[in-house]
Amino acid sequence: MEVISTNLIARKRIKYFGKGSEFALIYFKNIILTLITFGLYYPWAKVEMLNYHYQSTELDNSRFQFHATGIEVFKGFIKIYVIFILLYGFLIYALQTRNETFLLSAFGIFYLFFLLIIPFAIHGAIRYRSSRSSWKGIHFKYLGDRMEFFWLFIKGFFLTIITLGFYGAWFQIDIRKYIFSHLRFGDLSFNFKGKGGDLFWINVKFILLFYITLGIYSFWYYKNLMQFYVDNTEINQNGKPVHFRFTMKTGDVFELLVVNFLLILFTLGIATPWVAVRTFKFLFRFIEIEGNFDTNTIQQVSHDDYDDAAGDDFLDFLDFDLL
Repeated sequence: MEVISTNLIARKRIKYFGKGSEFALIYFKNIILTLITFGLYYPWAKVEMLNYHYQSTELDNSRFQFHATGIEVFKGFIKIYVIFILLYGFLIYALQTRNETFLLSAFGIFYLFFLLIIPFAIHGAIRYRSSRSSWKGIHFKYLGDRMEFFWLFIKGFFLTIITLGFYGAWFQIDIRKYIFSHLRFGDLSFNFKGKGGDLFWINVKFILLFYITLGIYSFWYYKNLMQFYVDNTEINQNGKPVHFRFTMKTGDVFELLVVNFLLILFTLGIATPWVAVRTFKFLFRFIEIEGNFDTNTIQQVSHDDYDDAAGDDFLDFLDFDLL
């Protein structure tokens, strides 16, 4: 009876129904509009593309929704670029003075600003993106404290520098654990159980085996890394953990990455939107939600109407995507 009950555990999947042809129209239209407006259309392009991915993603026959607006992202976009114009202007002024001490100080201030602003940007981006994401009218919410996250990030960054990168795995896990432990979806909470030591050895094996195998080990590395992140993620419902499970095999990773590479290569990048859609479909196909996860009992607790997209825009500037 115990074996039977284990096999009968309900498993849910998040499904992705996007189509390459549909996304391609949005993708290329937005590239053209962004170019002819000298980048000013970018915020609306970003919102439209994210909205397409959200509305193409389904759980229990209901689609996710993205509630951001182009004007919100545009306001954040302007804030970030004003700051960078001032910073680069300061550097140009320092170069013109030809004063080595002042120039070194200017570069120090410039890079220090980048370091100090990154944790604020991550915090703001997660809060904004979660407040604008919903399913069945139930919103996500991020409850992290800005300064608490800032000091956690700064401590991890300097420990990584002092240890010549060895602490990097623990740094990543501390950040992920903090974010997940402060993330809510209605009355559900999240948790991440991964350990820095496990991630460290996944990375060490990759470094040791990459050159020996002439890069072929990359497929195992990608599979192990994804499995580590997915399998250690939990949803807490009514005090009980609900686990995610990643079922992709190394051969599946090979198929995904090699075919994507060939599509990009032989179309000179034109296949990019098809590759994006193919990747989402592929990944969601191998992610299962295990256990008694009752989506019908999820209730909205409170909604954080946070409309400052500056952090999200800053991460875009660094080419770091939360999605």
